[in-house]
Amino acid sequence: MQCAYDGATTVQEVAVEIIEVGPRDGLQNEQVLVSTEDKIELISRSIDAGLRRIEATSFVHPQRVPQMADAEAVMAGVPRRADVSYIGLVLNRRGFDRALAAGVDEVNCVVVASETFSRRNQGMSVADSVQVVGDLAEESRAAGLGLSVTLATAFGCPFEGEVPETTVVELARQVHAFGVDEIALADTIGVGVPAQVSRLAGGVAAAAPGAVLRCHFHNTRNTGYANAVAALDAGVTVLDASTGGIGGCPFAPDATGNIATEDLVYLLDRSGVGTGVDLERLIGTARWLSGVLGETVPGQLARAGGFPAYSA
Repeated sequence: MQCAYDGATTVQEVAVEIIEVGPRDGLQNEQVLVSTEDKIELISRSIDAGLRRIEATSFVHPQRVPQMADAEAVMAGVPRRADVSYIGLVLNRRGFDRALAAGVDEVNCVVVASETFSRRNQGMSVADSVQVVGDLAEESRAAGLGLSVTLATAFGCPFEGEVPETTVVELARQVHAFGVDEIALADTIGVGVPAQVSRLAGGVAAAAPGAVLRCHFHNTRNTGYANAVAALDAGVTVLDASTGGIGGCPFAPDATGNIATEDLVYLLDRSGVGTGVDLERLIGTARWLSGVLGETVPGQLARAGGFPAYSA
């Protein structure tokens, strides 16, 4: 985590940017259909806690992901601030056009690293999804939108098993050639371990010099937070997280949630790593979200609280 102890209890601070993905990746796999108003409330609470990049929604077919059917309505209702950037996930040109019209600040495209999952998740081959990125890159720049690419199943596929690291690195090289701003390595089904994270982050950094490197971890097998630490040690500067630890991919069998934003912030705060995020407010939002969903969220701090004790 690039934290150097001085022999006592203080550590050197390193800034890490956290992207809140709860409104999109968090809610998309929930059984309870969350109202547009509550989605906007979740986004507003995230901003109040200090989060400044929010994955607000995805512009996908509403029959495939019903939770995201109100994408335009969500974007119409979010607070507009100069210091907040809203990300919309898109899979094709139709989604891009919708996102642009809805007023997103950034678009996030997805390239899946395994053929079977790519066809189930996006209805296209891996090569076709790379071409989508190429087709949209220039239009994103012309529209003044940030463009990121998530390399999904980068650490393993539920249908094909192990994904060769060389495949992921090559995909990173290909999308980097289009001039994307940021490349995210996603452990879509939560199978990665720290050694994998270190190798992949190093490989992608070499293949995509100058691109911001981001990581997206799920805690399916209790390795998500260890992977986050490994990512920071490897030079990653941006991490995705979901308030309450909710979420998962609807097209991945037995999917469970993302790493929880509040749990991640606790880990970083106690390690002396600056995030600019208010832990107390995050814990309050996670508890509020439990009420919205009608069940306790997976994140631990919603139950345990922080240490020393927080009043959230």
